[in-house]
Amino acid sequence: MSITIIPFGPADETAIEQAWRIGSASVAADLPDFPPLCRQRFTGRVCHPMPGIAPINLLAHLDGEPAGYLVLELPQLENTENASADLIVHPAYRRRGVGRALHEHGLAVLREQGRKVLSTMSVVHLPGEPDRPSPAIAFAATVGAVDALPDVRRRLHTADLDQVKLDSLLAGARSRAAGYEVLFWRGRTPDEFAADVAYLDGRLLADAPMGDLAWEPEQVDAERLRATDLALEARGRRLYHVGVRHQASGRLVAWTLLDVGASAGWHAFQQITIVDPEHRGHRLGLLSKIENLRHLLGHEPAVRVIDTFNAASNDHMITINEQLGFRAIDRWSNWQLNL
Repeated sequence: MSITIIPFGPADETAIEQAWRIGSASVAADLPDFPPLCRQRFTGRVCHPMPGIAPINLLAHLDGEPAGYLVLELPQLENTENASADLIVHPAYRRRGVGRALHEHGLAVLREQGRKVLSTMSVVHLPGEPDRPSPAIAFAATVGAVDALPDVRRRLHTADLDQVKLDSLLAGARSRAAGYEVLFWRGRTPDEFAADVAYLDGRLLADAPMGDLAWEPEQVDAERLRATDLALEARGRRLYHVGVRHQASGRLVAWTLLDVGASAGWHAFQQITIVDPEHRGHRLGLLSKIENLRHLLGHEPAVRVIDTFNAASNDHMITINEQLGFRAIDRWSNWQLNL
């Protein structure tokens, strides 16, 4: 049995296709309720990395057959001793040393780069099978990783939306939000909002529960935000935003984002929702999320389910999501390994 590992990049279309097929098989086996792995999103990740991230892509062959891949993302602007990883082995080639070989190769690369902390995320139990742990559980224990931040995925079925309840929640939120204006946009963030959205985006890791994860907040400015928009656009993500502007100051002080992939119009992700600390207590989070939910469905009527992830300890955001109708589906772990 021979395992070989080679790096690949944007110019290697064959390796990208092989890695995408591995990832597709893994999603189908381990996350059957997820949308299929989007080819455009996967290719865009290789060819259009997020700003401030240097990716290293590695493809493993077992006896000449593509069997697994490892994507390492090395932050360049902050967290410069950290890295994140996505290690995937095709279900047909598991328990044959491919994951271990990729892991050890990746650790050697990271040590050469001066990285000291590695993190990754995985589901804990396979959907619908609470007694069957995911393949990542045993692997993480073997390599010495610890669960630094438990997350919970919640799902909203749009057909079950209680519009009367949403109307009531929205009316209550609006009554607390006098002096604030709701704004809508799709795709790239308009220049007039860019500085404020960048500030809010940069607050995420400072404000959200982080458990024992050793990650510092990102320094986001309008230029970095614009580069992120372009990277997401290259990956085929259709973005739906709501911002809330404080009329007295003219600043955007709350922002939420939903997105839909290029190859699964039935599925959306609820991404960031953030409110400037100085403007909390006015139900701007609830206001923006309801408005954006209706914004999304007005343009994407095919969306049937929306998934969102929250730290298990993020009681405030969980309460809002459950008011909208999100219900827990499974638990995920944010693994952390000190090199």
